[in-house]
Amino acid sequence: MILKAYVVPHPPIILPEVGRGEERKIQNSIDAMQRMAKEVADIQPDTIIISSPHAPMYLDGFFLAGGKDATGTLAQFGIRSVTEKITYDVELADRLKAVCSDIPFASPEQANCNLDHGTLIPIRFINEHYRNYKVLRLGLSGFSPEDHYRLGVAIQEVVAELDRRAVYIASGDLSHVLKEDGPYGFREQGPLFDETILQILSRSAFDELLALSPELIEAAAQCGTKSFQIMAGVFDGFEVTAELYSYEGPFGVGYGVLGFTPGKPNPKRRFLGVDELADSTDSTFEDPYIKLARQTIETFVGTGQKIAPPEDLPDEMTIKQAGVFVTLHKGGQLRGCIGTISPTTDSIAEEIIQNGISSATRDPRFPAVTADELPDLKISVDILGAPEAIDKTGDLDPQRYGVIVTSGFRRGLLLPRLEGIDDVATQLSIALQKAGIRSDESFEMERFEVIRHE
Repeated sequence: MILKAYVVPHPPIILPEVGRGEERKIQNSIDAMQRMAKEVADIQPDTIIISSPHAPMYLDGFFLAGGKDATGTLAQFGIRSVTEKITYDVELADRLKAVCSDIPFASPEQANCNLDHGTLIPIRFINEHYRNYKVLRLGLSGFSPEDHYRLGVAIQEVVAELDRRAVYIASGDLSHVLKEDGPYGFREQGPLFDETILQILSRSAFDELLALSPELIEAAAQCGTKSFQIMAGVFDGFEVTAELYSYEGPFGVGYGVLGFTPGKPNPKRRFLGVDELADSTDSTFEDPYIKLARQTIETFVGTGQKIAPPEDLPDEMTIKQAGVFVTLHKGGQLRGCIGTISPTTDSIAEEIIQNGISSATRDPRFPAVTADELPDLKISVDILGAPEAIDKTGDLDPQRYGVIVTSGFRRGLLLPRLEGIDDVATQLSIALQKAGIRSDESFEMERFEVIRHE
């Protein structure tokens, strides 16, 4: 059974090898992580289940690590001395895949990839106190909150079936936009998100966790919500006592540590029940950015006509300008992606219309989308923030930032959070290839954030 669960952050600076004294500014988080690790040692679990937003992420499936073991370092942060190795619970992973016929797990052939820092950092704390365990390691997906919760329910079932003593670690930072002088700047939704989600988690109000506003989640530039939603599912049907161990954000990123202890069964806490949440999810509602892109593509493919921006759009879509990328996937494969680095029209809405048509019909890598393909398209819309000039690769993070490389008139862009692009070297290499710039040429770099609608 699941004996305990934790929400934990994963800032590399929390380790002395990285922080070099700066980690003392988040001493409360360090103390809370040490408390978590010592509690895990007291429990002596057979298996630690961990979900990380920095494990491979797919729109159409959950990453489930396979193989016998894996190793990770913090080399991407310039620290090679921090190394951890884990052994996987192969039986539990195989059983989870076997019983979850309705939950797709993506790219098992890539399952032996190295540990990401969202996994490595909590594991490092635990390994100081306890090592006699195996790991089930998960990534997040493009699926709904309910689907993430449903995965947690399945984990609860297979853990009980195999009689595992297990602990769940939900790795994830909170908002990254808490301070003007932080790495990602300030947005008013940042503090609001952190206050809201901490209240929800501290009350174990997992129904509210599933109903969090997508707009608030996106604007807060967080990375942990879906990880927390899987964790919530492992306690489906049980009372849960929650405790906030610590919260702080001196570097502009919110770090929360919480512990969750299951109690007696309670059928009223089956938040999916007989799919009440799934059935009550507003199937007629679609993110207005996605809705506009879809209407644009369907109209143009069907009639050849370009639509005008509808009158009922949010003000931010009709007043603000920004670069926009519209990306299409079909069957888990890229089907088109066209965008603009900076605005070329009078509004975000017009930018979506322009680039939606181009992604469906003018991407030179693909034939134009046909009418019979429209029902199978998955659409995402990236709203680009203002580019910021940088002079070193250490300022990049492919999970947070896109990159623009420029040499003369040649320019290449790569969006953040792309499948299979987990390190800066790969991100830069692909951006340079797109621009036609050799790696031994001089070039300038810019980074940018995106708000992704999908």
